Amino acid sequence: MNIREIQSAEFDLVWPLFQQVISTGDTYAYDPAMSFNEAQAMWTTPPARVFVAVDGADVIGCYVLKPNQPGRGDHVANAGYMVAPQARGRGVAGVLCEHSMRMARQSGFIAMQFNYVVSSNEVAVRLWQKHGFEIIGRVPKAFRHAQLGLTDVYVMHRTL
Repeated sequence: MNIREIQSAEFDLVWPLFQQVISTGDTYAYDPAMSFNEAQAMWTTPPARVFVAVDGADVIGCYVLKPNQPGRGDHVANAGYMVAPQARGRGVAGVLCEHSMRMARQSGFIAMQFNYVVSSNEVAVRLWQKHGFEIIGRVPKAFRHAQLGLTDVYVMHRTL
């Protein structure tokens, strides 16, 4: 697996994966009808940076890295990860997480925070905990899960 940063003009590489992940309605709050241009702007407008993981010619994962907040909160990173269904269970998300923490440190961030981890996404919760993230908050019924209905979300944080 190779991971590299992509520019806005290359967002079409991750667009099929992006659409596939948000269409399930179980992990991201993004509107499933979000357009390519909306997704591209949200993920590639600086200071956001996008990284793609490829295995041969196949895109198997990606992530966005950005400040969690502007101004006085821009020393804490935020990231969002997507892994292709056919690559799940192969450690791709863990490798992306480690890569994103290295990139965040190199960019001067001192911590990383995930603001919206769906509590029913137990695989992700366990993975982030394995990588040193702690649940520091719970937002009751903040996510409209496509199958489960109103579901809590976690705020997760770790020092870099």
